[in-house]
Amino acid sequence: MRRFTVITITYNAEKVVERTLNSVLNQTYEGVEHLIIDGASKDKTVTLADAYKQKSDTSGNGHKVIIQSEPDHGIYDAMNKGLTQASGDYVVFMNAGDFFPSNDTLEQIAHRCQLNETPSAELPAVLYGQTNLVDNDGDYLRPRRLQAPERLTWRSFRHGMLVCHQAFYARTDLAKNLQFDTRYRFSADVDWCIRIMHEAERAGLALSNTGIVVANYTEEGATTQNHQASLRERFDVMRRHYGLLSTVLMHAWFVVRAFLRK
Repeated sequence: MRRFTVITITYNAEKVVERTLNSVLNQTYEGVEHLIIDGASKDKTVTLADAYKQKSDTSGNGHKVIIQSEPDHGIYDAMNKGLTQASGDYVVFMNAGDFFPSNDTLEQIAHRCQLNETPSAELPAVLYGQTNLVDNDGDYLRPRRLQAPERLTWRSFRHGMLVCHQAFYARTDLAKNLQFDTRYRFSADVDWCIRIMHEAERAGLALSNTGIVVANYTEEGATTQNHQASLRERFDVMRRHYGLLSTVLMHAWFVVRAFLRK
């Protein structure tokens, strides 16, 4: 059975983390490793995580839960800690407040992408899908404005981050060798996804569209709260991968598109 490593990054997340934990707990797919990487929370986050682990361990769901709580140097440093420990075939980041749309989401992904029938060397580099946005209470708001394309390549992100990292399942062997660039505070996930996809093309590996919504994403994250700094970083990421001229032209189109929508 192919295994998924779900990595959840937490820090003082007691108000939202339970819906994430319960979402993983209720996944019908047995091949799940759940790594909870906590940044030494001062609230009840770790207590809730410990209670979840005990419940998961005695549930018979076949999941493996590992909790690590210690100071870190930011969210991407914590994500790298998770990558280092991941042992599944695929890794996905489902952070505090985010959750799977249904109890059989991972089951559907494994079935649709025929993971358990595919030799290890031929497994797609990336599995991806659509995302819905939810509010801070976990209630549905709307589909994410940027939609995952039918066919995804590393060049696709010139048009923006068409697949958010909660809906981006990377082969763990690739991900471990291409960790997050911690020089970025808000946009290392964009850079990471592009590098994963670029390596997939170099290695001749597929990017597989699941064709379904695979993540519910909480809209108010660190990037949303630091919008201007995030935009500056994202421009730099795109410039590095796609060149200055292409990036300037694409951002000019973003401005025009936003004006036309008013």
